[in-house]
Amino acid sequence: MESLDEVIDAMIADRVIHRHRRIWLLVIALVVVASLVVLATGGWKKKVGRTVPTLTAPATVTAGRFEYSLTKAEIVRKPKTEYDAAEANLVVYFDAKNIDSEEHTSSRVDGEMFLFVPGHGEDNVESEGASCHGDKIGWQLVYGLPPESCSVKFKVGPNFTADVVEIGVLEEHYESDNSSLGASDKPYWHNESAAAVVRLAPKVVVDGGSK
Repeated sequence: MESLDEVIDAMIADRVIHRHRRIWLLVIALVVVASLVVLATGGWKKKVGRTVPTLTAPATVTAGRFEYSLTKAEIVRKPKTEYDAAEANLVVYFDAKNIDSEEHTSSRVDGEMFLFVPGHGEDNVESEGASCHGDKIGWQLVYGLPPESCSVKFKVGPNFTADVVEIGVLEEHYESDNSSLGASDKPYWHNESAAAVVRLAPKVVVDGGSK
């Protein structure tokens, strides 16, 4: 027959076990609730805010080997014709100056250094290309000379409209590859990254085509 001390010890042990069980059940319930909340708000992905400056045109951005002064934007519409469907392009105008103090070489403005940022969860839009000096593609900008007029074009929907558009400007960096992996340690322009976002209020222009 159990002694009084043994009965008391058993009662205490049973209470401890039940207390710990309640704690573990509470912890598990909190983990489940937290998981459901995280999934309901977009999963485990960490939201990252914009880390580059947002400017309003007219604005000047120093980006790698160039200095860009973004001035205006146009939504250029081409109405539907008997043979062609309606279309539209977003055209952004800017002055570009070659400031390549590292190599002092001529270079063209690369349309890939610009992105149309539509926002609202939509993917960024790559450009259709950039042109300078009278819409000449591949025009070389000489280091040290005054800026030249250029533009970059983005394909948008035929009914696209916006009070304000955001254009992302990328920049290259003058640095070498990792020589420890056997690459040359000579620096060059590469490794694009975001430099700034510029907001512009576009004007709608209708392109009637040639008469």
